Amino acid sequence: MARKNNNAKRRLLITALFIIGLMAFIYNSKLFEREPPQVLIDETVYWNLKKPLNIKISDQSGIKRILIQLGDGENNITLFNEKHNAEEKELEFNITFPKKGFYSKKNQYIISYEIVDHSFWNFFMGNKIVKESIIIADRQDPLIHVTANSYKITKGGAGIVIFKVEDANPNEVYIQTNFGKKFKAAPFEKEGYYIAPVVWPREQKNPLNAEIVATDLAGNTAREKIKYYIQDKNYKSSKIQLTVPFLNGSISSLAHDIADDETQDMNSLEKFIFINDTLRKESVSTIEEVSDNINYPKYFTLEPFYPLKSSAVVAGYGDFRIYEYDKKKVSESYHLGLDLASTAEADIILSNRGRVVFAGENGIYGKMIIIYHGLGIYSLYGHCSNLLVQEGDEVTAGQIIAKTGKTGFAFGDHLHFGIVIQGVEVRPEEWMDEKWMRDNIFDVINSANYLIESENNNSKWQNN
Repeated sequence: MARKNNNAKRRLLITALFIIGLMAFIYNSKLFEREPPQVLIDETVYWNLKKPLNIKISDQSGIKRILIQLGDGENNITLFNEKHNAEEKELEFNITFPKKGFYSKKNQYIISYEIVDHSFWNFFMGNKIVKESIIIADRQDPLIHVTANSYKITKGGAGIVIFKVEDANPNEVYIQTNFGKKFKAAPFEKEGYYIAPVVWPREQKNPLNAEIVATDLAGNTAREKIKYYIQDKNYKSSKIQLTVPFLNGSISSLAHDIADDETQDMNSLEKFIFINDTLRKESVSTIEEVSDNINYPKYFTLEPFYPLKSSAVVAGYGDFRIYEYDKKKVSESYHLGLDLASTAEADIILSNRGRVVFAGENGIYGKMIIIYHGLGIYSLYGHCSNLLVQEGDEVTAGQIIAKTGKTGFAFGDHLHFGIVIQGVEVRPEEWMDEKWMRDNIFDVINSANYLIESENNNSKWQNN
């Protein structure tokens, strides 16, 4: 009797262990994974009903069945009903608004998803997700109205534009140029109005084309060309012959100071090309990264920039330099600032208040400071010997921010002064000219404010 009881207990234990092992296998097996499929789509979707609606689905065990339906509260239509094999773990497809069999002109719809995977979980029925999204139908393109803009832009120079965008579901507003650059826009004085700078870079050979682009959450897009008088300008171009003493002396010494690790195995000519090409690009990239912001400060104003008293211009903005060695072109560059010189280690004085966004070493610019003044406008101070401010400092007009020097790609004590607008270096002369600033910036802002105020007063009068 005792032997029978032991055998029964043994069988019971084996059965229990088998059940526990089976449960552990099921629990840990990928065949029985318990995660439902994932649908990448927002709970509220803005749709212009013209462009396809993109949907992404994923699942660990593979997607088995997809059912997608669209309804308006009265009618429903199946948009997608397919079965798939277990290998398809990620699917991306587009859904178009039905042109037949669903005649609805409502502004809101419900799109529902029922997706089942290939898991053996849930008694081999698989994991299932049922989800709904609200579709807000928006078929209307944004409306763009140009309020005011600068009359002209000179090659290498800048202007501004102020405009209004009307849309029920606004998304992005910017200025698109024919050279690929997008200039960000900032909210202006009244809701729906924006202000943006526009630049025609010195390096661009084609005339400037710029247009306002406004998009909404439904994918509708509107474009409006900005009408500027485009004024070309001839800049200085020169060929510079590189000599062996210069390369072996000044360039080798400079390479040792600012790029020793990268140039130690190069000959003197290779060092020059590295500094003027590769290091220049890296330095410009740093400037672009720290000067790409925009906002429109309340009571925005600027005084003409005069960073160095009693100074002489020793190199102009826009100079194009072709470097030759042994009568062959080896490199080239644009000089995109003003080189100003007075006495050694002269005071660099700030003309306008702002915030320091960069203060440190920057390749060919040496010790450099960049200060943000609002409206995407930055002032740049390069080749300094001593920096008297730090990144993050709020600085004021009249403050001494640095001393001139010859750090970086410089062979004499001077200041490289630049104006940068959303990452693009422009003609500093414009921002040192009170009349230019009044005609092209502040008169435009004042004109826009007057028109907006007039519109607001007319609206009040009509409502009364």
